Amino acid sequence: MINARVTGLRSVELGVLDLDKSAAFYRDVWGLEQVVSSGDTIHMRGTGAEHHVLTLRQRPKAAFLGVHFAAANNEAVNRLHDQVKAHGATIVSAPAALPREQGGGYGCALRSPEGQPIFISSDVDRLDVGREDRSRPTKLTHVVLNATKTDAELAFFLDALGFRHSDSTDMMEFVRCTSDHHSLALVRTEGPSLNHMAYEMANIDGLMRGAGRMKQAGYNVEWGLGRHGPGNNVFTYFIEPNGFVTEYTTDVDQVDEATYEKHDAAYWRSFPGRPCRWGMAGHPSNRLKVAMGGNPVAAQAATDERCEDVMAKTLAR
Repeated sequence: MINARVTGLRSVELGVLDLDKSAAFYRDVWGLEQVVSSGDTIHMRGTGAEHHVLTLRQRPKAAFLGVHFAAANNEAVNRLHDQVKAHGATIVSAPAALPREQGGGYGCALRSPEGQPIFISSDVDRLDVGREDRSRPTKLTHVVLNATKTDAELAFFLDALGFRHSDSTDMMEFVRCTSDHHSLALVRTEGPSLNHMAYEMANIDGLMRGAGRMKQAGYNVEWGLGRHGPGNNVFTYFIEPNGFVTEYTTDVDQVDEATYEKHDAAYWRSFPGRPCRWGMAGHPSNRLKVAMGGNPVAAQAATDERCEDVMAKTLAR
């Protein structure tokens, strides 16, 4: 019996080679806003009230440093800590007060059975809603993790952290901790690593404006525009300067806990319009596939030339 549940997705934490250049990308191109800079760390927010949705830390190499979830209150953090411990997962730090520059609050750190870094917190500062700009992300809407022992990871998020199971496909497990169809997904592949992170846009027009800003800054759309099967969300995927995959998304299904019916892999295998309901997105670029494998260094080195670029080189010979 679950005694406590996580209640939301807060932020993702990345190690980056060049802190200032990374912050400039996420501010000027991706559309986030800097909240706090302290030493080797910068916290950045969307237009929503969450204190920050992204943390960048200067590191010797690009690395996924963790995903942060919310709990209802301090007592819920304590109970979640105990549930994780009883599940047999690793506790990194016991519940305690959190640094003011991170928004304060109370939380603990742990690792999933396969070693993914997880943070749980409550009573973190809320900010005034940012200026209205639909071309900028409102929040971090979901994170997708690669997993080798997917069943063990799934059981951990369901049994120890209280997620609800939304859908299963041959490749992925989708789980939720809010009304969004999925706050987290697990990919059956080589793990543990970060597959991608997705930021919510206010609507499709905002998503297209954000994607246009990315293209004007020299970042190709690596997959999309399209609409997914599980979750029904609209998507565009990019590779950011450190080699991580980042997504603009919108219009994700909202789940009614009383009536929602989970679907299995057989259902989605026969679903029309895979991998895009609209039938227009095609398949991810080869470069995106490398980046989704969780190796940002390899993703930076990978190339995926467009047909017109190859033709131009051929004609120039």
